[in-house]
Amino acid sequence: MCKWYKFARKLQFLALKQHLNDQVRFDQQVDNSRSYVLPFIEKTHQIGPGTAVFEVGTAEGGVLVPFLERGCTCLGVDLAPERIVLAKAFLEPHIAAGKAEILLKNIYDDDFLARFKGAFDIIILKDVIEHVPNQEAFVPYLKNFLKPGGQIFFGFPPWYMPFGGHQQICRKKWPSVVPYYHILPRFMYRGILQASGEGEDVVKELMEIKDTQITIERFERIVKASGLKVLHKEHYLINPIYKYKFGLQPRKQTPLLSWIPFFRNFVTTCVYYTVG
Repeated sequence: MCKWYKFARKLQFLALKQHLNDQVRFDQQVDNSRSYVLPFIEKTHQIGPGTAVFEVGTAEGGVLVPFLERGCTCLGVDLAPERIVLAKAFLEPHIAAGKAEILLKNIYDDDFLARFKGAFDIIILKDVIEHVPNQEAFVPYLKNFLKPGGQIFFGFPPWYMPFGGHQQICRKKWPSVVPYYHILPRFMYRGILQASGEGEDVVKELMEIKDTQITIERFERIVKASGLKVLHKEHYLINPIYKYKFGLQPRKQTPLLSWIPFFRNFVTTCVYYTVG
């Protein structure tokens, strides 16, 4: 625990820059997408002019930039107004050219479904699925927006990984740097957060993530039950985004650890999947 605590304190300090600077956060999204997300998706789907891409939870829109550079048409949707404002500013040249659209919208709305049903070749959910309630209904619902032969990309941290509860967003120092305590029973986890002095907004968000916790095994079961197949997957010991946040080089999980059910969730910081 002591080793993890010292390591996590270092990570927390290094992460502050991207937490406080919108441009840095956007640039990290762009480079991560260009270096890792797009090449991963391209292993199973051609990407180029005419490819229609839809990102759910687009945040500042940086993930879409490499796809726009390839000539794709892109739609980004988010429920956070402040992030939509940023995305529209960052992607303004692409929006003006008619190649990108950014919407503050719930994809469950009837008018959204009517407009975009069967419209996309690729759907992207990068660090999103772990925030979505009722994933068993959500994943098959996404199929409504796919063209024939379309694919969905998921990238997420497994629930049991050291910071799978997203406790790094805590405003108080020690709750933000201690690993694994998010897997305690719900009442204990809430009690620790409240006792540490975290605001109710942070506690609420972290408890919602605990309620939607998703493991590698549960995700794969949901995919299968949704009538989808795993087309390609990659498990990471060190999440590619840590390169930008913490200066750590990405490292793929060893095949043996990636194969061991349940235990792999504790030592895998990120997984990438394409399904279709």
